[in-house]
Amino acid sequence: MTRPLLLRFVTVVGSSASFFLLLAVVPAYAQSVPGRGSDQAGLVTGALMLATVGGELLAPWLAARCGHRVLLGAGLLLLGAPALVLTVSQSMAWIVAVCLVRGLGFAFTLVAGGALTASLIPPERRGEGLALIGVMAGVPSLVGLPLGSWLALHAGYGPVCTAAALLSLISIAAVLGLSGRKATREPSLGVFAGARSGALARPTAIFAVTAIGAGIVVTFLPSAVAPGHAGVVAAALFVQPAAATASRWFAGRHADRRGAAGLVVPGLVVSAAGILVVALTSVPVAVVAGAAVFGTGFGIAQSATITLMYSRVPVSGYATVSALWNIAYDAGMGLGAVGFGTVAGLTGYPWAFALTALLMLTALVPAWWDHTATRTQRATAKAHLAVTEEEQR
Repeated sequence: MTRPLLLRFVTVVGSSASFFLLLAVVPAYAQSVPGRGSDQAGLVTGALMLATVGGELLAPWLAARCGHRVLLGAGLLLLGAPALVLTVSQSMAWIVAVCLVRGLGFAFTLVAGGALTASLIPPERRGEGLALIGVMAGVPSLVGLPLGSWLALHAGYGPVCTAAALLSLISIAAVLGLSGRKATREPSLGVFAGARSGALARPTAIFAVTAIGAGIVVTFLPSAVAPGHAGVVAAALFVQPAAATASRWFAGRHADRRGAAGLVVPGLVVSAAGILVVALTSVPVAVVAGAAVFGTGFGIAQSATITLMYSRVPVSGYATVSALWNIAYDAGMGLGAVGFGTVAGLTGYPWAFALTALLMLTALVPAWWDHTATRTQRATAKAHLAVTEEEQR
């Protein structure tokens, strides 16, 4: 718990709270105009996530030129300032424009902040350190979503937008106390180059497939469970992120002691098992238990994949790792929700959940390839070391 890491916690909480406080509020604000429907709400959220993914692709290139700390500060500014002016107009063009700028800012905070975090933590404590950052980001998301809707209902859209803006803007002060990689002309690993690298592409693909389950649980569980079981849905949606937060921390500690590679397959299998149990949508206990099991596996997968990816690149590649991992998260959740909705319309929710579990297990193929490649690299390195020692003798 160093001073720079505590300052980083401030920026994580500020950006995450600002983002999630308005995540459900802005679509509601767009729909508050008479005559508008769910398509406008979908357009708002879609613009936000599209800008986020676009910003994640752009951020490593910008970080190499302006530095991680500058990009993090710019991201907090772009995330917070537009929220102050959101309620100036209810025009869809205005609302979408605000969402595009905020999505871009949030992407910058994710990528530059993730790279800064990795540089602030000693390699031997990286797993636990990254897990703690995950906890700092996860708690505001749990609180921010319901709190934002409650504030908008009881205090109005203006106050909640102001609160979201201030949370992000005030945390810029913490950036001044951070140290990080400065702008450089040295070549850095680009996102597309990283995606072509098997060492990064395999964990990215595994995590993306695992993230599919997260998007599905959040989006469709309320509809999948029989009417009259709202308490079951609420319990499941609480235990899933809670279990993920706890298991991510424990997995981080384990990775520091025994390595992250051995956690990838268990995280994947446990996640798939949880989704399979959730398929028993008519059994309340199974739904809650399945959500807890999935959350446990998802937290393990989060910790294992990102720790493994950071260990495979130099400092100049940290921003690329952060970008790839966050893109996998966003794309997995988004594409999974879209695909699941189509499948569920044909098969019903129980079979759709079961098929999702089987789909997630297909990631065992890249997981096996990654395990084989890692063993081969270790054997080669060991042989090279033995030859070098023999030559020295």
